[in-house]
Amino acid sequence: MPYHIHTVLTDNGIQFADAGKPRRYGFPHPFGGLCRANGIEHRLSRPYHPWTNGQAERMMRTLKEATVRTYHYETYRQLRRYIAGYLRAYNFAKHLKALRWKTPYETIQALCQSKPELFHNSPNHLTLGPNI
Repeated sequence: MPYHIHTVLTDNGIQFADAGKPRRYGFPHPFGGLCRANGIEHRLSRPYHPWTNGQAERMMRTLKEATVRTYHYETYRQLRRYIAGYLRAYNFAKHLKALRWKTPYETIQALCQSKPELFHNSPNHLTLGPNI
């Protein structure tokens, strides 16, 4: 990432937390340990408050509608290649209402130029285009 991730908000799924279960062998959950090792605060969404992860759920729905619900893939490799291409098109070509009709790339590029201290690299890092 060209910018520093300081906080991650996840649901309470077993992929992210040992919610309500004793820690195995006294060790924290691997995801939390990985966040801590990289100086990232890991927050869990409150149970029964689905709106906190609604944007991620909506993106997953959009991705499924464009891929597995639309096409059949002979191999897992084909699926991965198609998803990578779809995400490239989404990030560099799709203009989103929530971003004032800018693409996600244009939004990050503008933020990088206006607040370069949030990013690890220089503002010119993001001017490379969709082939980075």
